[in-house]
Amino acid sequence: MNQRTSSGTLAVFDLGKTNSKLFVFAPDGTLLDERRTKPVWKDYRGRHVLDDERLFAWMSRELADVVAKHDVDGLMVSAHGCAFALVRGDELLHPVLDYEQEIPPSTARVIDPMLPDFSETYTPWLPLGFSIARHIYWLKQEEPKAFADTQWILCYPQYWGWRFSGRPLAEWSYLGAHSQLWAPLKRDFSSLVDRLGWREMFPEIEPAGAVIGETLVALPDGSSRSIRVHNGVHDSNAALAYYRMTGLSGFTLVSTGTWVIIINLDCPLDALDQERDMISNVTVDGEPAPSLRFMGGREYDLISENWNQPISQQAVERVMARGIFALPSWAAGGPFPEISGKIVGGDVEGEERAAVAALYVLMMTDLSLDLIRSDNLLVVDGGLAKIELLTAMLAQLRPGQTVIHSEMSEGSATGAAALAFKALGTMPFRDETVPVAASSVAGLEAYRDRWRELAGNARDAARAEKREASL
Repeated sequence: MNQRTSSGTLAVFDLGKTNSKLFVFAPDGTLLDERRTKPVWKDYRGRHVLDDERLFAWMSRELADVVAKHDVDGLMVSAHGCAFALVRGDELLHPVLDYEQEIPPSTARVIDPMLPDFSETYTPWLPLGFSIARHIYWLKQEEPKAFADTQWILCYPQYWGWRFSGRPLAEWSYLGAHSQLWAPLKRDFSSLVDRLGWREMFPEIEPAGAVIGETLVALPDGSSRSIRVHNGVHDSNAALAYYRMTGLSGFTLVSTGTWVIIINLDCPLDALDQERDMISNVTVDGEPAPSLRFMGGREYDLISENWNQPISQQAVERVMARGIFALPSWAAGGPFPEISGKIVGGDVEGEERAAVAALYVLMMTDLSLDLIRSDNLLVVDGGLAKIELLTAMLAQLRPGQTVIHSEMSEGSATGAAALAFKALGTMPFRDETVPVAASSVAGLEAYRDRWRELAGNARDAARAEKREASL
């Protein structure tokens, strides 16, 4: 094994539900390299699971390459929420579950009444595996031997930290990400964890970014090198940490990817409406983080039929003039869980359909900002930050707020890097956000008003129908 002086260069794996990425940061924060792949999900004993060996093989191969090319000597992971692993020793006892699958009704009838009150976890009942407690209990019921053999329940970023370092750990931001496992105000596990006897199955908590061990990387030339492993982090909370660490305060973060996750630390907890997917996440320091989310990236792809080309303002104005609206919801969760998405007002295709999709995400974001009482600085991060027309229209709809976006646009990965560098006593990143100039799309405000009226009427009708059915 080569003994070398530390270079300070860092590899960050940013593992999303749809895309997995590797970024390499120099000690001064410069982005040196990036690689991308898509995680593969497969069937296992009737459940949809991650092909973790395929992803680990990609991670190991790319890590070896960047260690050789860029003298990387540290590894950090940022990862999407709602996933966990059951492990014992060095063995994964069941593949990582895909959170987009509902548990059987017989299981739901047992676990759902046990879920803590909203006032304890600030997490409402959520479908599918959006609260990982439901999926943990599902495996306990369907895989009793694997569950009985489990030594540790690892959150998703900590699973990869364990794969690389062998050390099982937990971390605040992931435990507190609408899991039903954490009570934010107590800074402790929820009553559900104790009721089900799970407390001893969670390892000790270390802060995100902390150095937790080392991993030996086999290099292409046949040699090997040992590099540091840092404790991983929940992706949106990493983005929040990044902007706070660069000196910003009093802002609302609009973190975008498969999910649009909106975090406003200035929103009082009693303003959170559990019927609209409003929750409290937890920051990397263990503080409550009032949040609202909807699956905006997924919904954009579904509505636009995977459009990946630019959208002109003219296309937006044409569909607005025709009175065409995409109404919620096109994916589970979000502020309109009662209704199913549809397009009203006419047929659209191609760029015009993509324009309707972009308007939908804009309308949902704008409404969500009102729900979470956002009247401060707006920071747009992630994929949406790259769509200039969308951020410009958001600035037009929010004239009382300054809208900025990061030129990096990879806030979760950069935040993960900042946390790892902080553990080493350095902070190379500075505020590099830029202001967004408001667009002047004629009729946009009237379109917003009409969209809210249509969506609100559909929600009211669905709720009334549900009440009548329960009588």
